[in-house]
Amino acid sequence: MGRVTERRKVIRIRDGAVSARPDTLVAEEPLEIRLNGKPLAITMRTPGDDFALAAGFLVSEGVLAAVSDLQNIVYCAGATVDGSNTYNVVDVRTTPNVVIPDITLERNVYTTSSCGLCGKASLDAVRTTTRWPIDDTKGDTAPPVRVEPELLASLPDRLRAAQRVFDRTGGLHAAALFTEDGRLLDIREDVGRHNAVDKLVGRALQNGGLPLSRTLMLVSGRASFELVQKAVMAGIPMLAAVSAPSSLAVDLAAETGLTLVGFLRGTSMNVYAGQDRIALRAAATQG
Repeated sequence: MGRVTERRKVIRIRDGAVSARPDTLVAEEPLEIRLNGKPLAITMRTPGDDFALAAGFLVSEGVLAAVSDLQNIVYCAGATVDGSNTYNVVDVRTTPNVVIPDITLERNVYTTSSCGLCGKASLDAVRTTTRWPIDDTKGDTAPPVRVEPELLASLPDRLRAAQRVFDRTGGLHAAALFTEDGRLLDIREDVGRHNAVDKLVGRALQNGGLPLSRTLMLVSGRASFELVQKAVMAGIPMLAAVSAPSSLAVDLAAETGLTLVGFLRGTSMNVYAGQDRIALRAAATQG
């Protein structure tokens, strides 16, 4: 897809001097996601990795849990009145054995942090829906994930260095997946925080990588309930954000056993839940 960025003419004012110049902007277009031919959801996204975005979205909805659940994903031809293909409509086909939940009801219960429903209902919905409960010990055959604060502190700079489109536009969020020893596995960018995470999770599903039980995810903005929910649904044991979490995000992390780190800036960070996965010095936890 070649529509990640677009050029627009702007009037630039610097120290009183006025000039006209082209500016590079991040593209934003709607994507309609259909499930087995039926319209399901519309999200505003940066074009690119659309199939991964759709797959990741359906992981967070509890529809897909493994690549074997996925038959195929295609762009829908004839999506407009004149029959042209806008590449803004995708159809996800599941294999016959996949049981489709009442997605409209589920989304109203737990997917959006602004749904206006009871927080307890939202927490219960995620806990009972996920097919990948957080388990970083792989059935007691491996030690739990433990990450040094110094390693965590190094990740935002590495995330920023890998944001190719951000360098040209300044208008994108990013989500990156790291191994427990800090190796970058994947990074996705999008105008929406949730879309970047869906692209990341969707790529993992397509590659047969779920659950992501010994990884940590870093997001470039805040940690909302929705992002914590997406991490939990993918089996990710640790989520770090450069900005603040919401109260419901912290509650969900504590409920599901996710380690949640916020305000990860420089050598400073706040651990809101799951501190056992952070290799804290004994002196730092006293008082």
